Amino acid sequence: MPRENYNKQIFEILSKGHFISSNSINPTQKKIYQYLEKEKEATQDYFDQIGFYLVEGKDCFYFSREEDKSTLKSKLERAMRWISILDFFKSYDESFGVGTQITPSEISSIIGVNQNLKNKLNLLKRITKKEKYDESVNELFEILKKEGFVEVIDDLSMTYKVLNSFSYLEELILSIDIEEPTTNEN
Repeated sequence: MPRENYNKQIFEILSKGHFISSNSINPTQKKIYQYLEKEKEATQDYFDQIGFYLVEGKDCFYFSREEDKSTLKSKLERAMRWISILDFFKSYDESFGVGTQITPSEISSIIGVNQNLKNKLNLLKRITKKEKYDESVNELFEILKKEGFVEVIDDLSMTYKVLNSFSYLEELILSIDIEEPTTNEN
């Protein structure tokens, strides 16, 4: 496939804020990822010219852009949204991460007996806009799918696989360093 076709496909995926992950089950994405591994520098140079910066994460690629400070508030709101979503899934299972294969019904079945998980899901209702717990969990998976962090690997059972791009979220959260306020003791 000519370089222009790859660049067009890369732009279509990454300009929407999505990721290209090495462990995707989508054959096109796998092919694009392999292309990016081989042609990373040339592709980075191409997109640098139009103000998009191709970034290589842990087994994934994404775009970064220089933006003005007026978008800081929306970025912080989006980061808070992702912190809440990640907190929910890590509360379900601390090992939830890249490679995890799970169905929304597995999580929904636990919510009735896990008050902590129920409370966290209630806090996410402003994001999911769903009243029923199973609908809220399904909506969270759809959000993750839309953003390129999970893929459906079995349509019949609605089993999702967590992609390498999920490590981007984990690293984002770990990179936030908030110092505890110090108290003056006299």
